[in-house]
Amino acid sequence: MSNAFSALIWWVVPAIGLIGALGYVTWVSKFEGKYQQETQRSVGQFQRFQDSLRDSQARDEAADDEAEGADGETSVTPGEINLNSAPPTQKPSRISVIRPDAN
Repeated sequence: MSNAFSALIWWVVPAIGLIGALGYVTWVSKFEGKYQQETQRSVGQFQRFQDSLRDSQARDEAADDEAEGADGETSVTPGEINLNSAPPTQKPSRISVIRPDAN
């Protein structure tokens, strides 16, 4: 290896490192606030979504509590299917379809 090539490496590598460090510091100082504001805005939107979801679930639970009668049974109008009436351990029954022969 020649002396000129060694000197080039010893000057070029630190120069590239210095330029990269200065570019990073400049980028962080100019654009960090912008990205941080966007992140805060996104976090705020997600928190509002979570709050609205909690409110919605609380309203649904309150409506379910109001729909229950004094004996704990859910009031169901005739012709309406009550999905809460089956015990949680009961498995749904299978429905078999009988098709006519194609002959």
